[in-house]
Amino acid sequence: MSRSIVTSARRVVIKIGSSSLTGKDGAGLNSAAVSKLVDAVAQLKKDGKEVIVVSSGAIAAGLAPLGLQARPQDLATQQAAASVGQGLLIHSYTESFRRHSITASQVLLTIEDIVRRSHYQNAQRTLFKLLQLGVVPIINENDSVGTQEIRFGDNDRIAALVAHLVGADLLVLVTDVDALYDAPPTQSGAKKILEVKSIDEISSADIGGAGSKVGSGGMVTKIEAARISTGAGIPMLLTSLDEVAHSLSGAERGTLFLASTTKKSSRLLWLAHAATPRGRLILDAGAVTALKERGVSLLPAGVTAVTGEFSSGDTVEIAASDGTVIARGLVAFDSEEIPQMLGRSTKELAKDLGPEYERELVHRDDMVLL
Repeated sequence: MSRSIVTSARRVVIKIGSSSLTGKDGAGLNSAAVSKLVDAVAQLKKDGKEVIVVSSGAIAAGLAPLGLQARPQDLATQQAAASVGQGLLIHSYTESFRRHSITASQVLLTIEDIVRRSHYQNAQRTLFKLLQLGVVPIINENDSVGTQEIRFGDNDRIAALVAHLVGADLLVLVTDVDALYDAPPTQSGAKKILEVKSIDEISSADIGGAGSKVGSGGMVTKIEAARISTGAGIPMLLTSLDEVAHSLSGAERGTLFLASTTKKSSRLLWLAHAATPRGRLILDAGAVTALKERGVSLLPAGVTAVTGEFSSGDTVEIAASDGTVIARGLVAFDSEEIPQMLGRSTKELAKDLGPEYERELVHRDDMVLL
């Protein structure tokens, strides 16, 4: 199996998890772990590659200085820990990169910076300029001021979206296991999976896991990151900190997820994985079949119910009667307009309500099947 995809990548995004930087119990930043990652990045830079690091660890790094033994449950204490830890995290990276005469920068992002188009474009410009200047951006979720509950594991998704945002050639997830296995690695007989050609291949594998006290919830978020990355045409390498240098040199270490042959557009990738749904449209069986098998637009006649409050142009989930979400799309009407439209043809609606109602609820070009 050739790993030329890995060695030929010119722009690489590397994400490292909290437990890899702090240990499973989060006893503070491990300077040796930071140095090991930095050394691998420095080698890539020496080989003429551009590198962005997405680093978890801010909250975990702040636990020990605050005398906390485990991740706090309340948002305010999580944010306080992140505020303390962010400074420690970037300082550790800056000092370690200085050994290689490499300049690092801190970039704090929230999901909003990626899902809102104006923020998305600004983040993209900033990262491109940093790369042009030879800087290694260190990206972390801005946990200290997040308005929503902080969820460990978001950095996996952020890393995949950042890889798409900057047009990376490779996404690397560094975690506390050395590869994807077909069963929990501690289970007798568990086998390492060296290559995944399609995410569907591993849909039946037991990929769960509790994760660490300071990190994400196991392999589930890694698989979601692989789904986003490969769907954007970007291969993903899953490896451990101990194996990262070997993996990046082309050795058959870790698990390589090959890019999908059918690349989604930026707009559809955003819809599928980054946009925040504001409501839900429930379909009858006929409409579900039409969307899934014929790729048509969604008409009011096939909708049986609507939930949530949203405006025209917002993202909504499109679900079957049993609640299974089959698609996401940009809705063409406000939520209060839709109840009077349910189950009715567009011609009937145009006759009763006006010609502006003779159109789709969600156009096929504004919809992505999940």
